[in-house]
Amino acid sequence: MIRRLYDWVMAQADKPYAVRTLAVISFVESSVFPIPPDVLLIPMVLGSRARAMFYATVCTAASVLGGVAGYAIGYYFFEMIGEPVLSLYGYADKFDEFELRYAAWGAWIVFFAGLTPFPYKVVTIASGVFALNLWVFVIASVLARGMRFYLVCGLLWYFGPPVRGFIERNLGWLTVLFFVLLFGGFLLLRYV
Repeated sequence: MIRRLYDWVMAQADKPYAVRTLAVISFVESSVFPIPPDVLLIPMVLGSRARAMFYATVCTAASVLGGVAGYAIGYYFFEMIGEPVLSLYGYADKFDEFELRYAAWGAWIVFFAGLTPFPYKVVTIASGVFALNLWVFVIASVLARGMRFYLVCGLLWYFGPPVRGFIERNLGWLTVLFFVLLFGGFLLLRYV
């Protein structure tokens, strides 16, 4: 089943709606969705390496716009939407202690979270709740998300065929590893 899904996603790389799907996933991942856009981005770049930088631009722009939506959720709708989203992912308890760190290190927290696999949605909502300067938030987000997506796409563009061969030969193990890291990250955040 994983092989069929992989083959299907690879075939979608040149389809016109694939870019829209990538943009939608990048947008919603920044505010409410738990799966990062890399799940679609990596196969798309491997399927069409010539469009790697375009895909990075789409991911960056949509992710930052989604981050602004997450900021708005925190700023305007925290009690109605933000708290339930944080509770759903088990972050509500950590949120109070996070507020103290956020006051001192907000821009750096946005930058770090935007660059790493840390769930960016937590930071976008927190930025709104704590009223981090919107321009500081947007600039830190553009720099971090841009660096992240352009680095991934640049490496895949440069190492394309060998990476694709490696992925295709080890698809089962890599899928298991991806989900272990994804859920391990959520568990780590819940208990740290």
